[in-house]
Amino acid sequence: MTRSEFDDILSLIKREVIPAIGCTEPIAVALCVAKACETIGCTPERIEVTLSPNIYKNAMGVGIPNTGMIGLPIAIALGALVGKSAYGLEVLRDVTPESVERGKRYIADTPIKIGTDSHSGHILYISATVFEGNDTATAVIAGSHTNFTSIVLNGRQLLDSKSADAGDTGSGDNELSMRQVFDFATTVPLDDIEFLWQSAQMNISAAELSFAGDYGHGLGRMLHDDSHHTIFGDTLFARILSYTSGACDARMSGAMVPVMSNSGSGNQGISATVPVVVFGQANNASHERLLRALALSHLTVIYIKQSLGRLSALCGCVVAATGSSCGITYLMGGGYEEVTYAVKNMVANLTGMICDGAKPSCSLKVTSGVATAVLSAVLAVQHRHTTSLEGIIDDDVDRCIHNLTNIGRNGMQQTDKLILEIMTNKQ
Repeated sequence: MTRSEFDDILSLIKREVIPAIGCTEPIAVALCVAKACETIGCTPERIEVTLSPNIYKNAMGVGIPNTGMIGLPIAIALGALVGKSAYGLEVLRDVTPESVERGKRYIADTPIKIGTDSHSGHILYISATVFEGNDTATAVIAGSHTNFTSIVLNGRQLLDSKSADAGDTGSGDNELSMRQVFDFATTVPLDDIEFLWQSAQMNISAAELSFAGDYGHGLGRMLHDDSHHTIFGDTLFARILSYTSGACDARMSGAMVPVMSNSGSGNQGISATVPVVVFGQANNASHERLLRALALSHLTVIYIKQSLGRLSALCGCVVAATGSSCGITYLMGGGYEEVTYAVKNMVANLTGMICDGAKPSCSLKVTSGVATAVLSAVLAVQHRHTTSLEGIIDDDVDRCIHNLTNIGRNGMQQTDKLILEIMTNKQ
């Protein structure tokens, strides 16, 4: 690997593994509204938001941090009232109980129009237009959750960027392979990836918060509770599941807690981080080995998302759990060969799990993914793996990954449309 390739990969990880408060889809909408309001210079009298169907799907039923409310109207209102675009995916960091009450009044008094547009050319697309008197301002995010491509004030173009993030298009300058992912993770100087320890601390803290409260469906808390050890046991496996689902419970319910995201998704960041950390600490892994396992996990997720895209009909936990399975395999002493076995085991099992929006029950899917990650890793280190004689598995691990992403990106397009139709036509 050349120095240039090495630097590109490090830059890629730093760009994709970032803090976020709340589900990234409604938060990205709040971010877009905040930017439009900053551009017009006031709290507007009217707001119109247009979203790609995938953004709309993931923003409908998820809790907004520190509000006790779900969905887009309150996210839009708070973006207008207290959002700061400089915070990125922590745009609602300054939300207080008082601002939530202001947000409720704003929703009642202010016309807020929300529509969808499947013809923007982007799977991830947000347009926010704000009106005040004779003034209008529009901000557009496309490609990735923080990528502003257009800002217009009273018809004057202030920003016009046609570039979309690789996660939207499925291509990019940093096209990876599984071999590159493994070699980078196992040779990168530790100082360069020390920041990944923040992802461990942040996401574990989200899980511990959930154990002390009542969030979502309480899956993590239930698995963590002593009273259920007769069913699940007080085992490492149960702790991995409880901590991962607990962090998801808190986040999906709107807890005011930051998590470290991956490729624009907090749940992917949680699933790529927490299982690896819990497993490594339980087995007294050195700080170096744990950091390298985290780098392997996070970068595997980034690699798979390059060809899948940021949003699809395929649940992101399939991708993130594949990353954590690779990290756990490495912590168990596995090398490159065993890591490829883990990937194949994951693809053979979870391919096809649908994404039907961000919501509290995501913790159930996250737990299913992580359970499979552990099983796949245990099999992999015993050199037991699915083969090219079985279904969509290919002997070449990169082709195997692209079989997964081709199904998720292209094969499930009609599934995605049907999911949204079902979600928006429920009584």
